Amino acid sequence: MAGISSFGAYVPRYRLGAETDGWNSPQERSVANFDEDSVTMAVAAGIDCLRGQDRQSVDGIIFATTTTPYAEKQCAAIIATALDLRRDIFAADTTDVLRAGTTAMMSALNSVVAGSANNVLVIASDNRQGAPRGDTERNLGDGAAAFLVSNSGVIAELTGSYSITENLMDSWRSSGDSFVRTWEDRFATEEGLDRILGDALSGYFSKYGVEAKDVAKVAFYAPDGRRHGQLTRKTGFTPEQVQDPLFGKLGNTGAAFSLMLLAAALESATPGQVLLAVSYGDGSDVLGFRTTDAVSNLTPRMGVSGYLNAKSQLDSYETFAGWREVWATDGARRPEPNSPSVTALWREGDKNLRLYGATCNNCGYVQYPAQRVCVYCQAKDDTTPTRFSDRKGTVFTYSMDYLAATTDKPLVIATVDFEGGGRLLCMMTDRELEEVRVDMPIEMSFRKLRVVNGIHNYYWKAVPQRTID
Repeated sequence: MAGISSFGAYVPRYRLGAETDGWNSPQERSVANFDEDSVTMAVAAGIDCLRGQDRQSVDGIIFATTTTPYAEKQCAAIIATALDLRRDIFAADTTDVLRAGTTAMMSALNSVVAGSANNVLVIASDNRQGAPRGDTERNLGDGAAAFLVSNSGVIAELTGSYSITENLMDSWRSSGDSFVRTWEDRFATEEGLDRILGDALSGYFSKYGVEAKDVAKVAFYAPDGRRHGQLTRKTGFTPEQVQDPLFGKLGNTGAAFSLMLLAAALESATPGQVLLAVSYGDGSDVLGFRTTDAVSNLTPRMGVSGYLNAKSQLDSYETFAGWREVWATDGARRPEPNSPSVTALWREGDKNLRLYGATCNNCGYVQYPAQRVCVYCQAKDDTTPTRFSDRKGTVFTYSMDYLAATTDKPLVIATVDFEGGGRLLCMMTDRELEEVRVDMPIEMSFRKLRVVNGIHNYYWKAVPQRTID
């Protein structure tokens, strides 16, 4: 029986909303911080999904996005390393189309059904940009969803799928474009969204002999709230059957959108319910699931609702525009940073990407980074690798650098003490200055340090705790 055995999500902390100066809209949407991108959000969603799961049992990973940081490099490999997955797994990036998330889900489900894998991690993540202060920008949002597709222990079993592929230029972004382009609304709605999604749903119902009334929740793709409401009425579902699209709270998260709504539906699902995820983009995918008794016994997780509630509104639209480099500002009067050494990045992958320290097998002392000689008992070459990325901690001490060449001044540097031992010196992000204090609870978050010479240099930073206890 193939299906979903676990799920997770991630929504960045910050929002543009009614209290944001210069936003000029009551509509709220999520925005990724300056050091976040589709890869970092994917890692956060993956961590949420893998709570209570054996990471070494994952046989593959598929990453779906329309905003990959690299034009030529596999991002799934970066995410797999940051999540501390095995080396002998298959990995793939699914990109360049809005239904990439459901395409990735179908690929994972097919692998599990065929028996080539037992557990496949699917993560969809996007942070698309619209033209400043335009309708597209107001309706977009940043976020990620993750699903563990398995052949046992499923909380929602696959009941069927149906796909349509049709070339249609209603929304696109060419190489070199910063912003999403769209065609005239009436054409995009009548000949695109309404017709294609309607045909996909009709095809699914006909193929499996079901009707709209049999569905408990349907997670629809739509570019905005108005067209989502129109689509609901035209497809024959009642408002109670349609999963809240979260416009005005989250926004359209691109390739992750319909899967994030599916994750939100699973958070409140009860056994025996039929759920549909319906995506859109050069066609449509319909995925059907039926929840099992196991859906009531999930390990606690943040999920979509948890991250939506743990939020802060930006004071100014100018801050967001600076994060996205929509307009140029005076940079710090500093020499340009040196390009990272690719050799060093490879050599220190366990320390920097997996965030491995070490535990001394002789005395139990935990330290980061790992050393050949224990600093406490001086035992040599007798340690066990220890992962810190999913451990909570507290701030031991900190400093604020107002002269640092950083987007987010002042640069907060914190010494973190981890639960179970271990101490780390790192940057802090997603913080408000008034909340930074000694003994402040923190967690680690995978972030982008800088991009130099086309190399995206990732590392872990401390953030105020948003996770469950």
